[in-house]
Order: sequence, then structure tokens, then C-alpha cells
Amino acid sequence: MDRQELAAFLRSRRERITPADVGLPAGTRRRTPGLRREEVAQLAFISTEYYTRLEQARAPRPSREVLTGLVRALRLTDAERVHLHHLAGAPPGPAAGPSREVRQSILDLLRRLPQAAAIVVSATYEVIAWNDLAAALMEDFSALSRRDRNLVRRAFLGPQRAGRRLYGVTDGDEFARTSAETLRAAAARYPDDPEVTGLVAELRSGSEEFARLWDSHDVSGRPALCKTFHHPLVGPITVNCDALDIADRDQRLVIYTADPGSPSEEALRLLSVVGTQRMEVPG
Repeated sequence: MDRQELAAFLRSRRERITPADVGLPAGTRRRTPGLRREEVAQLAFISTEYYTRLEQARAPRPSREVLTGLVRALRLTDAERVHLHHLAGAPPGPAAGPSREVRQSILDLLRRLPQAAAIVVSATYEVIAWNDLAAALMEDFSALSRRDRNLVRRAFLGPQRAGRRLYGVTDGDEFARTSAETLRAAAARYPDDPEVTGLVAELRSGSEEFARLWDSHDVSGRPALCKTFHHPLVGPITVNCDALDIADRDQRLVIYTADPGSPSEEALRLLSVVGTQRMEVPG
């Protein structure tokens, strides 16, 4: 354990976080940037005295539970989490749960794809980033809770459109099968994450189809390369589906594009203008 380096690292991470970042009032009498020590301690569920001793390089080696609390309180990235564990003399195990932090370069890329609908999904198929055209094609994800942004939950437990599940896509049944297989692999990577185990339990109890697929123990899911969305405003939109792995975050960037000059390209262009506004469609 390198106490001096650990103390310096904790101070540097604490000073970069503003109270607003963690939902705390800024106040008017802050003499130093970032959070106060007592605020970090509160967020990490440890005593202020112990955290102060950590920053003063006087504390004994922190437990894994304390390190987990510090990772959460200081909003550390995966790389910073690993570094913290090494400084504390406790080599890190695998991440407790799927990462929901999307790299800024990926967020920038989403905005630079105006003619393509694009989303980023976590290892458990939670939509964690999207561009405007994806919201117009699929759903306004900003209006949904985290729970309702999970595509596996929507596929097995959500509403259906015109007899098809999940936004009326033609490959809804195939997506359900492959997503169940992919979720099984994710559950093996994150066996101690309560959100993952809770999601699996909910799906098994709420869907006989999911329970059957889960019990098959298949883990070879492959996404479809082409699918058709049946949009309530502009009708069928056939798109190419390209899924790119973001390996360091265990995430996937999914990009939907229409063939140049096709009616679907024109439909996507119309959706880019209409956006997510609600419109009454005759019939």
C-alpha cells in the first residue's frame, strides 16, 4: 500500500468534483475547489475521521467495501477504480456491474451522425446514450426511467405494436432470443451485481418465453444485420444494423442506416425533421 500516493490521488479526485455533480448544495463559504472531506465520507458511507486519515496518509489499508464506496463517491472511471485498488494494495477484481459511463468521444460521434439513428447500450441492453434520430425512430428515451430504457425488459415484458414487439421491428422474436443469450453471458461476467441478478429474476418470473430461453444456456447471440421498424407516423423503415463493440466499457454502439436513395432513407430524413413530437395519425 502506497499511503502517500493514495492520499494524493484521493485529494485530486475530490477536488475535481463539484457539489452539483453529486446533488449537494454549493453553499457560499467554500475555500477549496470540489467536495469537502465530510461530504466524500458521507457519500462513501464511512466516517469523516477515517477518510481524513486516508488523505493524510495515516490510515490503515482500506477494505474492499471502503474502496467500493470511494469509487462511487468520487465517480471514478474504470481505469481510476483499478488505479485506486493498486494504490491501496488490493488488486481489483472485475467490475461489480456493467459500466454506464459513455466516453465523451462516443457521445460526440452520436451527434455527428445526423443521417443515422444510433444508440449505445450497456452489457444488459440498457440504452445509455442516443442521438435525436434514434429517439424519433424508436422512442424518446429522455422521457423514460432507467428501468424502461432496458431493451430486454421491453422485448419480453413491454407493449407490442401491431402484433410486433419492441417498436414493431420485424426481427422482434429473433432479437428477444439473442438478447437473452447475450444477457446470460453478461450475468456470468457480473455475478455479484444486484441489478443484473434482479433483471434476470424479473424476466424469468414474468416471461415463460424468457425462462425457456434462459434455461437453454445458449450464449451465442448474434444481432440481425437488417431489420424493418414499423413506425406509427411514417410506416415501415428498413435499415441496416451495425453493432460495434466498445470493449473497454463492455458496451455496444448500434447504428441504423438506410440504403442511399431508398424510401427508408427518405423516411429517416422526414423523422429527423419531425423529431419526437407527438402527432395524431389517421386510422
